[in-house]
Amino acid sequence: MDLFDCIHSLDRPSLVKALARAMDKAGRQLPCFVQVNIGAEEQKGGCAIAEVPALLEQARIAGIPVIGLMCVPPFGIEPAPFFALLAKMAEDNGLSGLSMGMSGDFETAIMLGATHVRVGSALFGERAPAPSG
Repeated sequence: MDLFDCIHSLDRPSLVKALARAMDKAGRQLPCFVQVNIGAEEQKGGCAIAEVPALLEQARIAGIPVIGLMCVPPFGIEPAPFFALLAKMAEDNGLSGLSMGMSGDFETAIMLGATHVRVGSALFGERAPAPSG
């Protein structure tokens, strides 16, 4: 817990329980974003859209400070509709934080309300492709 200032990947009940225990043990509450699988992609992590309210309630009951929602839209598709949907979901759930947008689409994310963006490639360059096989 000492290595982080914020968690952007809270996405399942088992993680809510584990984080609550870790925060209690550390005596430190870290702000969290619930990661939403905004494009319903099998290969990506994140809470299903329909399950977000229940996960938010579980986190609230566990004492985890959820400050917003996070998403990574599907690659190769216009991200604006996904960012707009996440912003609407956050508003509907009384959350002001929006962690959305990466090096290739952060301008769009900011226009649609992003409060946090992830721009590693813009700062550090492209990653080497993962080895296959």
